[in-house]
This record gives sequence, structure tokens and C-alpha cells, in this order.
Amino acid sequence: MSDDILIAPLREPDIPALLALARDTWQHHYPSIISQAQIDYMLEQRYSEGLVRSQLGAEGIWWDVIKQDGELVGFAQYELADADSMKLDKLYVRYALRGKGFGSILLRHVENEARAKGRHRLFLQVNRNNESAVGAYRKNGFEVAREIVVDIGGGFVMDDFVMEKTLAPLPQGRSRG
Repeated sequence: MSDDILIAPLREPDIPALLALARDTWQHHYPSIISQAQIDYMLEQRYSEGLVRSQLGAEGIWWDVIKQDGELVGFAQYELADADSMKLDKLYVRYALRGKGFGSILLRHVENEARAKGRHRLFLQVNRNNESAVGAYRKNGFEVAREIVVDIGGGFVMDDFVMEKTLAPLPQGRSRG
């Protein structure tokens, strides 16, 4: 892994690259977990350019990208959930670069952002059959809190684990704005 790694807020010029990365990742990873029809439905529902653009700068929602040598290699989207919690809604790394530590770097970034915003718990939803992601989250200190089935429309459901991690406070002198 190159030392030239940058995590920064998503900017409008990076939206097409982010959407391409999301589609590529979903097409490589999810066909063994959910149907192609559900993949298409969820991509349309969650990764339209208009939706992403509308969330840029929205209060309580953040999109951050991770770049290596100037190239977008992953992203995270997270949002305030309640007075104590932040939800990690999306975290994806270019499929060919999985297992190289980018996801863990992004997770630590989101954890620090949650702490800086006064949150003590980070949670996420992950398809219970997504064994590689469940394993990666466990490796990073998350535990399964409960199982849920959510009707997302179109005749589809998300059959997920809710995983969570309790966050220790930032060390003194590390607060962020």
C-alpha cells in the first residue's frame, strides 16, 4: 500500500467515480448473496447522482472518500442516528483492492468522526449472508447486536445483522470539529 493515502469529503467532481465504484463493487460481490434484480433495485434506490448530490452538505450526513495516489479507491457514508449513535450506512472499497486495509482505515476514520461529534456508539447493517463483510467488521471490533428483516419495496427485503461497536472517547487533545 502506498503511503500517499488521503481521506477527504466527497466533492461533486468525484461523484461519477464513486457511483462507478459502487456499481462495480455490487456487481462483483453481491450476485452470490442477493438476486440481480435486487442489486439493480438497490443501486437505483441508493446510488443515483441526484441523491448523492443532494446529501452533500446536508446536515448530519457525510460522504468521505479514500484516495491512493489521487485515485478514488473507496468511500464511506455515515449519519447521525441519535444523541449517542452514528450509523455507518455505506462503506465500499474497490473490489480488486479488498483485503489491503483500506476498509479498516475508513472504519477508523468514521469512528473518529463519530467520537468528535460526541457519539459513543457506531452501528451498521450488513446482509447476514455477506460473510466477508461480517468477518471484516468483527475483525474491527463490531459485534452482532440483533437480526432484522426490512421490506425495502419492489418485493425485496434486506435480511441483515445490525452490528455495533462502543467507542472509547478520543484522547485529550484529539477533538475534532
